[in-house]
Parts: sequence; structure tokens; C-alpha cells
Amino acid sequence: MRGKLLFLVGLAAGYVLGTRAGRERYEQIKKATRRLWNDPRVQHQVKQAEDFAKDKAPEVADFLAEGAKKVVNQVSGRPARAKASTTRPAAAKQSAASSTDTAK
Repeated sequence: MRGKLLFLVGLAAGYVLGTRAGRERYEQIKKATRRLWNDPRVQHQVKQAEDFAKDKAPEVADFLAEGAKKVVNQVSGRPARAKASTTRPAAAKQSAASSTDTAK
């Protein structure tokens, strides 16, 4: 679906840029495009796409960060570490700190 939409947009842009019909035809196309863009059904779909992107952005950012870490570890030759929990309880933090203190 996305590929078809991009193709149609490209086709329309090519027609507008390459047309020899003159300014009048350009204005007709521009008016029709503006009318289509301002159509409530189109705007509803735009809003849904924006909401979807906002909802998925944190997941995508986490996925990309994890992928980047894996690539860095592979390139540097370090073994991949297990994903650390970001919500470690305070007791676990204290026990980890005390175990490093006793090791000295």
C-alpha cells in the first residue's frame, strides 16, 4: 500500500513538474491537492498515522539502541552482555556495591 501511494505521489509530482499545460493547469492541480489534503477523511488517517508513530517511537528507539550496542560489541570484539534491568531494586544495588567493597 505504501509503495503504491509513493508511486502515485511521484507520478503526480512528475506530471506537475513536467506539464506544459501552463499556469492554469498547475493551479487546478494545486487546488485539487489542497482540497484532498483538507478532506476530513484524509486528516483522520493522518491523525491515526501520527498517533501510531508517537506510540511506537519509544519501542523503535529501544530496538535501535540495542541493535547499535550489538554492532559496537561485535566490531570491538567484546562479547555481548545480557540486557541489564533498568529497574533494579535498591537492595540489589547495595548488595552489588558492598560486594565490590569486600573484594578490595
